Amino acid sequence: MKPEIIFGLESAPWPALLVDGNGVVMRANSAATTAFGGALSGDAPLLSTIWPPENGTTAVDFLTRWDHAPVPMLNLKFRVPNGPVAACSVSICTFAKDGRKWFVLQLLPLTMPPAPASATPNNGAAAAPASPAAENKVEQDAALALKQKLDCALQLARTISLDFNNALTSILGHTSFLLSKAEPGHPWRHSLMEVEKSASRAAEIANELGVFSQQEKQQTRRVPPGNLNAVTQRCVEFFRNANAGQIIWHTQFERELFAVRFDEAKVQQAMTKILENAVEALEGTGQIAVQTRNIELTEATQDRNVHLSAGTYVCVEIVDNGKGIDTDVLPRIFEPFFTTKGTNHRGLGLALVYGIITNHGGGVAVSSQPGTGTSARVYLPAEKQFVKESADTDENLNGTETILVVDDEDILLTMAETILSDYGYHVLTANSAQKALALLSRDDANVNLVVTDLVMPTMGGRELVERIRQLSPKIRILCASGCVLPADQQIGLLFLQKPYTSRELLGKVRQALAPETVEHNVD
Repeated sequence: MKPEIIFGLESAPWPALLVDGNGVVMRANSAATTAFGGALSGDAPLLSTIWPPENGTTAVDFLTRWDHAPVPMLNLKFRVPNGPVAACSVSICTFAKDGRKWFVLQLLPLTMPPAPASATPNNGAAAAPASPAAENKVEQDAALALKQKLDCALQLARTISLDFNNALTSILGHTSFLLSKAEPGHPWRHSLMEVEKSASRAAEIANELGVFSQQEKQQTRRVPPGNLNAVTQRCVEFFRNANAGQIIWHTQFERELFAVRFDEAKVQQAMTKILENAVEALEGTGQIAVQTRNIELTEATQDRNVHLSAGTYVCVEIVDNGKGIDTDVLPRIFEPFFTTKGTNHRGLGLALVYGIITNHGGGVAVSSQPGTGTSARVYLPAEKQFVKESADTDENLNGTETILVVDDEDILLTMAETILSDYGYHVLTANSAQKALALLSRDDANVNLVVTDLVMPTMGGRELVERIRQLSPKIRILCASGCVLPADQQIGLLFLQKPYTSRELLGKVRQALAPETVEHNVD
């Protein structure tokens, strides 16, 4: 019997194989079993059954010698049922787990080799030129192959982002928890802050991968309205603390800001990127002003590259008095991977900000003068109502309720139990949805809140949520995931983006357990 393994490429439209170091195919997705038929059936099929001698080595020898980082593509051949050997472009990734070496092979596209060039009609005449239809077929095949390669990159980004976020959640959660307990003069405090800073940077990279892998518009109809002041203040405080005494900050937040429906993790990521650029533009010292304000437009308005239709908006403006942006550079700032920070810089830059905000139906306008400074204005569609935000204090983070934490990663269960228990909660844990349902079915459970991961083996978080609703509709639910939720999979519940700090976990728990958010319309 094969061990229970979660294969992130199961639904990929191209053949994908998970192979161990002995050449045993541990998982073959649906596209692979369709392509290779019965050759991959049975409990332990071997890669050698579809590996022809044309590759110049045996399958096991190839895997034994393979010790490379992922490459864009590698040309290999494979046996297909009832046909000649098929040529494939193959992407190979390696990783180690439980002391074993594993390989992920992705085949793009799986096509039959062309007919021999010497094949001509029986009368010996030269073959007729390709028809327009045949040429069009070639172009369509090339376009399909290109799309498959892009889909492969997106699927890999999703899988890496998910696993990376799980590991970072434990690191960031434990580190932030220890920092909350360490006195200002504690000898380990500086090192813990460096660990938290590095983990936060790694989390940015993981989130960028997640956003990159989701090529969809953000649908915010089911997202509850929120106060953009809270996210903006949190981002400002992060940079204010990191640059204490070097930068003068001026903040002016609208006291009654219109409500905006937004993905908190993504918008925080966008605000952080803008503030990071503002801080770097100052080169050590200077001033940054941050302002939020309500905007009501009775007619369409243009701000630089942003076209705003008539309606209600919230604007967040970030202004620095740094070196500014050269006039020849300004038109290119939203291009992916474009940077003026040197050859060592990596990342999606302001293209990520542009993608996040425009996917929320908003826009980003940037104006600048060299030597004077830069102003970045973020516009997001708003509703003419206010959302009351609870005060963010340590007292509000404590509780006595019973919380069931569900996650297939034991390190995350340990981290959540450590933090929540320290703040007074009674914590139960389950490393599968089935165990969670068994706990909830007990007469003495009395669970007030379930915190569940969305991606788990056998039964996922969404199915668990539906079963909990049937079993006990009064139980509050908080969903967590390292995935960036596709627009068609919004779940209408509170959502905690992995990785998260101890404070973010505690804050979301209090929000989930609090009475319904109070809203009132503007007269």
